[in-house]
Amino acid sequence: MPATSVFSQPQRDATSGFKVVHVIGLQGVKRGSKGEIEVSNDALEFASGATKRELPIASIQDALTGADSQRLVGGTLGFLTTFAPYGSGRFLSLFRTKIDTLTIAYRDSGGGLHGAIFTLPEGQAAALKKQMVDRGAKTSVSAEDEGNPQATGKNTKEK
Repeated sequence: MPATSVFSQPQRDATSGFKVVHVIGLQGVKRGSKGEIEVSNDALEFASGATKRELPIASIQDALTGADSQRLVGGTLGFLTTFAPYGSGRFLSLFRTKIDTLTIAYRDSGGGLHGAIFTLPEGQAAALKKQMVDRGAKTSVSAEDEGNPQATGKNTKEK
């Protein structure tokens, strides 16, 4: 039996889906809907219960990922944190968990430009984006350039 590290992430096979939360953007899908995204040869498929939507891979004009954080504790505590004094940010950061975001710009059948935003567990957005790009989706930031601000032109000083 091969030794495995407790820190290694499980490998995803190319046909498995990604658990996501739809933040906004897909027509006919409620905000905050939890579901699963799968990438087939010609479409990005989102399913949440009885709701199913497909975006043709060829219609995806841009796919971007970004790390973000999400509050684990909401309600009154979440509201009260807005009034927290300076210096308490470290304590309050204990109540956040890391997530990834995936933003997709796509064209509908009439040529109209739309966008959709999804959140995924940390470390999965890049793998989903790679599957999409491997099947023909466009992106303005390649996977190799995402971690390199110099390559994307961000944070560079003009002389």
